[in-house]
Amino acid sequence: MTEPGFVMAEDRDAVTARLRAQLAGLPARSPFYAGLFAEHGVDPAAPVSLDDMRKLPFTDKRMLRDSQAASPPLGRHAGVDMVEVIRVHASTGTTGTPSWVGVTRRDAEAWTAMAARAFVTMGARREDVVLHGAGLTLFVGGLPIRDALERIGCTMIPVGTGASEKAVQALDTFGVTALHATPSYVRYLAEYVRNLGRDPREFGIRKVFVGGEPGGGEPAFQRYIEEEWGARVTEGLGNADMAPVLFGEPPGAGGMRFTGGRHVVVELVDAGSGESITPEPGASGELVYTSVDRECCPLVRFRTGDRVLVTGLAADGAPLIRCVGRTDDMLIVLGVNVFPTAIRDLVQTVRPRANGMVQIVLPGPGPRVEPPLRVEVELGDEPGDRERLRREIEELIRARLTVRAEVILVPAGSLERTEMKSRLTRVSG
Repeated sequence: MTEPGFVMAEDRDAVTARLRAQLAGLPARSPFYAGLFAEHGVDPAAPVSLDDMRKLPFTDKRMLRDSQAASPPLGRHAGVDMVEVIRVHASTGTTGTPSWVGVTRRDAEAWTAMAARAFVTMGARREDVVLHGAGLTLFVGGLPIRDALERIGCTMIPVGTGASEKAVQALDTFGVTALHATPSYVRYLAEYVRNLGRDPREFGIRKVFVGGEPGGGEPAFQRYIEEEWGARVTEGLGNADMAPVLFGEPPGAGGMRFTGGRHVVVELVDAGSGESITPEPGASGELVYTSVDRECCPLVRFRTGDRVLVTGLAADGAPLIRCVGRTDDMLIVLGVNVFPTAIRDLVQTVRPRANGMVQIVLPGPGPRVEPPLRVEVELGDEPGDRERLRREIEELIRARLTVRAEVILVPAGSLERTEMKSRLTRVSG
C-alpha cells in the first residue's frame, strides 16, 4: 500500500533516510538553499519525516531563473562544480528563457532507472522496436529516453522531429512495434501518413507511448490515436527540472502511477494556498517534487505547475493520476479556471464532424479572459449541418466547463501543425 505523498510503504524508511541526508548536506553545497532555509527558519540537520514536508519552503521556476541569472550558468542552487556535470538539458517556460539543468553521472543513472521503470510500466518490452519521435537535443524527452529504452533492451530508432519522411521509411523497413513522441507529433505523423495516401494501421504498430505535454491522457484523444494507429496508447509524465519521466500509465489502468522509486518525494498541493492534499480518488491539485539523492540541481518542494486529477487507485493502493493542464497555461474566465486541453478533449468527442484541431484566440495575454472565449475549430470529414455543429460545441463547453464560448469553424488544415508541442492558444493581432 502507499502512504500519502505517493511513496510506497516498503520504500518509506529508505526515502526518509535519503531525504534527511540530502537536507543536512544541502546548505554546504548550495548557497541558494542555505539562504532559503535560513529565511524560513529551517534547521536542515533536524530529523524530518515525509509527514513534515509541509514545514519546508517551496521552490518555484522563477526562483531557479533568478538563481541562474545571479550565478550562471547553473545557478546558486547547482550543488556541484561544473567539472562534475556530464550533460546539460534545458526547459523553456512561457517566458522563453531556458532553465538549465545539469546532470552528473550518478544523476544520469538515476534518471535512466526512473525512465526505464516508467516505460516498462507503460508496456515497453525488450522485443519492442521503438520509433523515437522526439528530438535528441536539450529536451529531456530525448537522450534520457534513449538511455532508458536501451536499458530495457528495446531496439530504438532515433528519428527525432522534423524528419517525418525518414519516420515513414523506418516504419516501412524495421517492423516497428512502438512509437514514442509527444501527443502533437503522434497526431501529426498520422496526418502525414494519410496525406501520402496510406493508412497508419498498415504499419502494425501495437504501442504508442506519449508524453512531454498535457493531453495524452484525454479519453477522446486516446480513442482517436488508438483508432488511427490501431495501437494501445499509454502516457508518461515527467519534469525537466526533476526527472524526464516520473509517472507511467499501466495499460488499461485509466491513469498514471508514480514510478520514481526511491529518488523523488511527490506531493499534491492546492495550487492557490499550497496546502497539502491527500492523493485520493477525486482529489486535484499541483504536483510538487523533492529530490532525495540528486547531486546537481537538487530541488526541495519544487512546484511543477502540473495540475493533476487523481482518477483512482491501483490494486496496491498507488494513486493514479491524469495531468489536466499546466498552471501557466490556465485561463480564468469570470473566475472559472479553464485549461485549453479540456476544450480540445471536448471537441474530440464530436469527431468526425470536427477533426479535433482547436486553437483559442485571446484578445491579449492571459490568464484572465472576458467571455465569450473565442475558439477556432477545424471541420472534419463529415461536418454535416455546420450551424448545428457550432452550437453543439458551444453548448458542450458551456455545460462541461461552465463558460460561454464563441466557436468559429474553420476549414481542415487551417490551424498550425507542429511536430513539437501544440500551441493551443494565440493572441490575436
